[in-house]
Amino acid sequence: MKLKLLLLLCLIPVLIAAVYVAPVQPPKPFGAVPSERQLRWHELETYGFVHFTTNTFTDKEWGYGDEDPWIFLPTDFSADQIVTSLKAGGLKGVILTAKHHDGFCLWPTKTTNHNISRSPWRKGAGDVVKEFADACRRHGMKFGVYLSPWDRNNANYGKPEYVAIYREQLRELMTNYGELFEVWHDGANGGDGFYGGARERRKIDKTIYYDWPTTWNLIRQLQPNAVVFSDAGPDIRWVGNEKGIAGDPCWTTINGEKIYPGQEGVEKQLNSGDRNGTVWRPAECDVSIRPGWFWHEAQNDKVKTPEQLKNLYFASVGRGASFLLNVPPDRRGRIHENDAKSLREFGDWMRQTFAVNLAKGSKAKASNVRGNDKQFAAAKVLDADRFSYWATDDAVTTAELELDLGAEKTFNVVRVRENIKLGHRVDEFVVDVWADGQWKEFGKAVGIGAQRLLRGQSVTTRKVRLRITKAAASPCISEFSLFAEK
Repeated sequence: MKLKLLLLLCLIPVLIAAVYVAPVQPPKPFGAVPSERQLRWHELETYGFVHFTTNTFTDKEWGYGDEDPWIFLPTDFSADQIVTSLKAGGLKGVILTAKHHDGFCLWPTKTTNHNISRSPWRKGAGDVVKEFADACRRHGMKFGVYLSPWDRNNANYGKPEYVAIYREQLRELMTNYGELFEVWHDGANGGDGFYGGARERRKIDKTIYYDWPTTWNLIRQLQPNAVVFSDAGPDIRWVGNEKGIAGDPCWTTINGEKIYPGQEGVEKQLNSGDRNGTVWRPAECDVSIRPGWFWHEAQNDKVKTPEQLKNLYFASVGRGASFLLNVPPDRRGRIHENDAKSLREFGDWMRQTFAVNLAKGSKAKASNVRGNDKQFAAAKVLDADRFSYWATDDAVTTAELELDLGAEKTFNVVRVRENIKLGHRVDEFVVDVWADGQWKEFGKAVGIGAQRLLRGQSVTTRKVRLRITKAAASPCISEFSLFAEK
């Protein structure tokens, strides 16, 4: 009896080992991956730019720096009207030009007399930055600031003293107006200007003058959640043009170590990124709703149409970048009726088009599921969680995922997303629809990343297929959705 008991005790570990199944491990990240602040930025997709300063009243695009602050006198300013107009356009945040190249500051800064307190507006007690920040909070919009490094008014520009002034201006903006989602640095640096009355041309060495790493460290300390934009990042890069169009493909990764703000000759690289870039630095597509960045009465009939804005959306957000749309206030200090109308119609289209995912409730199956584990099942592409995902085994870099919609449905837009926490993994993919007893190609693209939108002719089908035809690592697809444009 004792011998049988002893043998049983010896067998227990063997029996436990026989029934124990080691958990399936998730894929390891591939290449560069986003930071937490970049992940939050990816969620926004669309936001607005507001160019507003003395240029609005001088009918210029770039002020010289000798403008009298008294000319800044909006007659019916309403930050609420501006912010709500942008929100109606589907934009989720606002970046205000707190200081453009002319050096006029839209807040009562202590660093220069060339500021809003010298204007008769609000009897010298106005603060445009504060009114925008407050309006954004009231209406559930993110708020960010643009602060031009170039200052055509400041007598110290080009000297070491100016860099300290610039950082103090940043400090004021980052400590007095609540949380910022983005801090924006322009690439225009140096040239002719007023410069305190010198009226001369000044050149700087763009590679060292600003000592950008020190400035960016200041932003990290005071606004740790804000992404920093410039031609070179460090968080968000310029797309290389002011047309609002990303490259196709537009890789989120780039070899950006040697790129500096204001550098010339790198527009093509910024537009496309680098497939195996060393850093995660997504592109921001900036464009104005008008030909100019500031309001000009002569351009009131040249506002981009809703259809043009739709095309720009697919050429920016649809390629994994963001859509930064500039909408400049007029001399009243309001968004002009033409701009507001186009924005509103674009926003209505966006809300209606993406309100209903026609793939919801489908039955999903895949040619391979990682470890046959349900946590990586095909159905994960349907759960509306950006970070749950269908994954394949490590050795499988080409695979198929099929959706049975349950009934015939009509759509013309497909959205595909990767779990970007695990990097850029897919190189090429194809979407097929079942028609006339066979699979027919709907569309294909290079790269996915944060998201890829395919827009085509409306099709009616019951079955849709996603084919990963090339990948650098096992695919990790978080979404496969279908929409019909309204």
